[in-house]
Parts: sequence; structure tokens; C-alpha cells
Amino acid sequence: MNAGRSTETGPARGPGGLPVALLRRIASSPPAPPAGERCEMCGEPIPEEHQHVVDLDSHAMMCTCRPCYLLFTDATAHLRYRSVPDRYLFFPDFALGPGQWDELEIPVGLAFFFHSSRLDRTVAFYPGPAGATESELPLGAWGAVLAQNPALAVAAPDTEALLIRGPGPDRSRADCHLVPVDTCYELVGQLRRRWRGFDGGQEAREQLAAFFARLDSRSRPAPEDTSEPLPGGSP
Repeated sequence: MNAGRSTETGPARGPGGLPVALLRRIASSPPAPPAGERCEMCGEPIPEEHQHVVDLDSHAMMCTCRPCYLLFTDATAHLRYRSVPDRYLFFPDFALGPGQWDELEIPVGLAFFFHSSRLDRTVAFYPGPAGATESELPLGAWGAVLAQNPALAVAAPDTEALLIRGPGPDRSRADCHLVPVDTCYELVGQLRRRWRGFDGGQEAREQLAAFFARLDSRSRPAPEDTSEPLPGGSP
């Protein structure tokens, strides 16, 4: 006599053999948060193209969403953070001789300078294989550059930098742009990935040339009136 067959069939199963009850729970669960960057202040997802605020104590850049960015656009507020504005200028009459560049003691042909409100002085960084390296800026030499180029005073402390290329084989004179300080760190990161040898090598030079071509197309002439209000950000 044949043994009786069990009538228990187990839980109903859907595609792939998964129990239907489990599939229903998965379908009703909220989706996983999207991959990508998040605001370093509130944790909200942010697009790849986003804005930054700077920590005035450490000079570190923080990726932020638009609402958090707007909290720190007031340049007169006594806060630890400051929004980085989106202003690009060039100085057509910028003057800096080869001897003056040597006096700044920058070992390569490029550096960026900004005034640190916490230190109450100008700091200088230059690119290299290790990233942004701070230079021991001779105050007298930098003071002479400012005296010769009073239009540079338009740069906002902490958030805007003066990006200077010294005279070189391909340039008879130095040039200077005012840029958001995060742009300088972005450039240094790009050069670091391509840096070869002492002077960066051909690939780094090509990257630098492409960067300045984009910068030239984006920049407008700096105002002659150095009393123009300093920007706190770009609402």
C-alpha cells in the first residue's frame, strides 16, 4: 500500500523562490538612501556639484546642501563657519617681477594666498606631490606685493584666494586671479594625481594649462575701487 502523501505545501512562493510574504515586506519597505555625497552638516543627500563652507579654525572645506550653505553667508557674523562665494576675478594690471617672486620663497611657479581671520595674517600654499603645502611666507615680501597691487585688497578673508602664477619660460610676467578658496584645493588635488618629479612633469603642466584656460573664460576684471563690499556668499 502506498504511503499517504502530505498535503502541506509550505508557504506560497513567488519569482525566484522567495516567499510571497517576504516579497511583500520588501516591496512595502522604504527605498535605501541614494548613494553619493551628503551634506556634512545635516546629512541630506547633495548633488555632485555642490557648495562648500570653510571651517575658520582649521581651514577645512565642508560639503553642504543649499540650506546649510545659506546659514553662513553673512560675512559680518561671528561664526566658526563661512560660506565660500562664487566669484572669479582677474587683475589686468597685476605687477610682480621675477625678483619679487623669489622673495616670496615659493619653490614652484604657482601658489595661492588668503587672509586667515583666526591667524590675522596671510597664509600661502603651493601644490606638490603631497598636496597643498604651506609656505613660510615672508611678511615683508608679501607686504610689498600688496603695496604695489592695492586692488588685491578686494579678496574676502578665509573664503577667497589670490591664485598667482609667477613669471616663467612661457610667461614674461606673473598673473593673478581671485577665486573661491575651494577652487584652489580642487586644483591642487588634480595636480597631485598627475605630479611627477620636482616640477610636476608634462601631464601636470597640461592639466594646469587647461585649468587656467577655463579660469580665464570665467573671470571678469577686478574692480578698480578696492572699497567694494566683500561678499559673504552667493545667495
